[in-house]
Amino acid sequence: MSLVATDWNADTYHRVSGPQVTWSAEVLDRLRLRGDETVLDAGCGSGRVTRLLLDRLPAGRVIAVDASPDMVARARVELADEPVDVRQADLAMLRLKPGEQVDGVFSNATFHWVLDHDALFASLAGAVRPGGRLSAQCGGAGNVAAVHVAALDAATDLGVAERFVGWPAPWNFAGPDVTEERLCAAGFDEVCCWLQAWPLTPDEPRDFLQTVVLRPHLDRLEAADRERFLDAVMAHLGERPVLDYVRLNIVARRP
Repeated sequence: MSLVATDWNADTYHRVSGPQVTWSAEVLDRLRLRGDETVLDAGCGSGRVTRLLLDRLPAGRVIAVDASPDMVARARVELADEPVDVRQADLAMLRLKPGEQVDGVFSNATFHWVLDHDALFASLAGAVRPGGRLSAQCGGAGNVAAVHVAALDAATDLGVAERFVGWPAPWNFAGPDVTEERLCAAGFDEVCCWLQAWPLTPDEPRDFLQTVVLRPHLDRLEAADRERFLDAVMAHLGERPVLDYVRLNIVARRP
């Protein structure tokens, strides 16, 4: 069987990412911006939240980075007239240009897609100048656990459970204690991390699940099985599911 890996559907993500926009407000508040800084948007997605960051930098600029080619292409269109440099890069291996350290790092709903958090935080520590701050939020321990159970139950219903046997999870939903240890080891101080339950009822649950939550699950299946799988997951969750989101909040400073 041939499995085809898919990139993000950036246009659909842009439409259904209202929750990500909501989450970003508190994360931006914790960055304590004057308005003239250069800030790294670590995982800019389609650029919808990047625009909110730019609104807080009337005399500053943004370096926006994402690993997804489709997201980068969409963000470049969305932000074409803004003071932002959109780049495609793996955050765990990010290297800015010589002399290009930023004043702060902002990240929303991204870090859990980076499996190696030690490498991620070391990379970000190298990108921010002394005194610069990191403010981020991502999926934390327990995030969408019930959704994942529903997905595995749906796979069993369809007779495709073997596709997920021994599956290395494509995310890293870490806890606050281990995250604080990793940040300190990477060279940050004034570190504070905490979990926050954030139950979520998406406006377009099927498209949200397909594009945001279940994209890695769908990559495990033949194309012909994907719609049936989504139908089965929706049957387990209900037409208006409440998704069990848990956010890991991160604040730190580069000494």
